[in-house]
Amino acid sequence: MLILSRKAGDAIVIDGGIRIVVVQCERGTVRIGIEAPAAVTILRAELVEQVAAQNRKASVAADTSAALVAHGSPLAPRASADTRTTTRPDT
Repeated sequence: MLILSRKAGDAIVIDGGIRIVVVQCERGTVRIGIEAPAAVTILRAELVEQVAAQNRKASVAADTSAALVAHGSPLAPRASADTRTTTRPDT
């Protein structure tokens, strides 16, 4: 990790196409501006981590459900109402 000291108004350039500018430093908070080509995705780290955690949780739940169904467990999730088949008595 590269650590730099910058003041408000100072900037750094990454890979010739991404410019990070220190906009404001106040009360322990730093506001930065990022100039980058439209093809570059910029995401806050906490959002990336939150989505990854949700994906891991969903994957574990899906694996658990599949294992329960495969073993015929009474704890297996039931089919939703629109996927159940019903039989009608012959008239």
